[in-house]
Amino acid sequence: MKRQVEMEETMLRAHRDFLKNLGKSLNLVAQDIDEAGEMAHICTKEWCLATEGVLDELAKVVFAISEPRWLSKEDSKKISELRHRIHELYAKYKGVKK
Repeated sequence: MKRQVEMEETMLRAHRDFLKNLGKSLNLVAQDIDEAGEMAHICTKEWCLATEGVLDELAKVVFAISEPRWLSKEDSKKISELRHRIHELYAKYKGVKK
């Protein structure tokens, strides 16, 4: 039983680190989208393709996260927030792309 508790604690720490790093990645993409919205010369076809590719990959990762039974409500809420952020970033990206 002790071994199982240790394993769950280790997995929880790794899961939280993973979510934190996904959040950082979303922040970087959001910053790029904001910069592109301010400077029209950044929003080239290549930039659009690259940004859309990054958003697609991040969306796949975020929506593929399974929620283990031992996950706290707080951690589950973070996953939900990441999913909402992906939607917001897509909308922001589509606005800049136009």
